[in-house]
Amino acid sequence: MRTQKKQKLAQLRHWRIRKKVIGTKERPRMSVCFSNQNIHVQFVDDAAGVTLAAASTLSKATPNREKMAANVTSAKTIGTLAAEAAKVKGIKHVVFDRGTARYHGKVKALADAAREAGLQF
Repeated sequence: MRTQKKQKLAQLRHWRIRKKVIGTKERPRMSVCFSNQNIHVQFVDDAAGVTLAAASTLSKATPNREKMAANVTSAKTIGTLAAEAAKVKGIKHVVFDRGTARYHGKVKALADAAREAGLQF
């Protein structure tokens, strides 16, 4: 019963955010997804329905990916890698989409690392 309520609240939070956050080609949506073991970041152009760039703890380009987990230190690393991947594609300004997560801990660490690496949002 309690987990159903948490899931429902998370779904409502996700719908509320996605209603307002829309990515374009000039300013794509930086979508962040945290599972229990991994972190995924995508830069999405919602108008065309295309992923422009991505970074993850599972990607082969990630250094020390065997030791990565869904924690704050890995979130900082993935934030900088995501910002570098976006810069390669010419992306400087993004709209941050935190999904169902609250903006603290891992999400805040990833966002701060991306900002320090040069992304503006």
